[in-house]
Parts: sequence; structure tokens; C-alpha cells
Amino acid sequence: MGQPDRTRHHRPAMPGAAAFADLPGGKDPASSTETGARVASLLVRGARDGGDAEVAERVVRLVSDQGLDELAQLWAGAPADSLAGALWRLYLLQTWVHRDPAGASAEFAAGRVRTPVHEVVAGVVDPPGPAEVRQLTDTVLRGVVVADLAVTLERAAAFVRVIAAGRVELEEDPPRSTETAARLVSTAEQLEAAADLERMGQLS
Repeated sequence: MGQPDRTRHHRPAMPGAAAFADLPGGKDPASSTETGARVASLLVRGARDGGDAEVAERVVRLVSDQGLDELAQLWAGAPADSLAGALWRLYLLQTWVHRDPAGASAEFAAGRVRTPVHEVVAGVVDPPGPAEVRQLTDTVLRGVVVADLAVTLERAAAFVRVIAAGRVELEEDPPRSTETAARLVSTAEQLEAAADLERMGQLS
């Protein structure tokens, strides 16, 4: 990821490659947590202050540019009720959908019949094919920068709830489907809680 153009003062300072290269090792979890929180704040709060469309696209491409393992070092251990923890869940969602858009769209299609309200909140284009669910996850991440963050988190949570319902509905492997659907519901609840904290100005 390139460095910010310092001649354009309205553009926020995005965390470039150096932010990832300088990550602390696993010996100091507190330092890792602090670094992750700082980068999350820079990524979200700084980008939102700038309102730059190019920055929004860089947020969407962060996994492809930096790699999920790099993001895991930053945010995988962050509490669910933190900005870093919420970002980690959004990027995990995007990564899964990008890797298996056909599976995600099949589960969404099956689940939306059971959860019509959440389908509306998620906002996937009808019919929800592989391209549409991929676009939805990218739009959600773009919303971290250009839309209301609380609404963005709720939209992601609604999408996850529909997927969970669809996974149970399809029941290709009933015991495992039920277990993973329960984890998805837990993730949705965490995103909803983060949205509530954001509305109260307490998500950090």
C-alpha cells in the first residue's frame, strides 16, 4: 500500500506497508493490542475525516494488499467490543465471501426466506448471486469510511444472520451446520453490540 500524498492535506494518513512491517512480535501481547488499536483508529477515524473515495477503495483492498495473516497479527486477538475487533470480523466476512461466493450466495438465498427483515437490512441485490454477495461485503467495508459506521456494522450483522439461517436450512452436514451457524449468530451479535457502542461514542 503506497504512502499518503503529503501535498493533499485533506487525505488521511492510511497505514502503509511500514505499519505492518513494524508489527511487534508475539512476545508482548499488550504491545500488539496497542498497535492494533492504533492502526484501527487510523484506518477508520482518519479515513472518515478525509472522506476520500480512493482511501475507501484501499480499505476494501486491504486483505488483498496486505494479506489476512498480517491483519490477524493486528486484530485477531482484539476484543469483540473494540474497533479493531469489529474490523477483524468485517475482514473475515469479506475474505470468506470472496473465497466462496457461490456457497455464500446459496446460503443467503436459503436464509433470506427465514429472515426477511435481516435480508432488507443487509441490502443484497435481488437475486443474490455470487457477484452480488461479493459486492455486498465490499460495500460494507467501503461503508466503514463513507457511511455511518453503526449502520455499516448492523448491515454486516444482518448479512451474517441471514447466512446463519441459510446454513441451517441447507443442512448439508447437520451437526456441523448447526455448530457453525451458532458461531455466525454470535458474530452477528458482536457486530450489533459494536454498532451500539459506536452510537454511544464508546467504540474504540
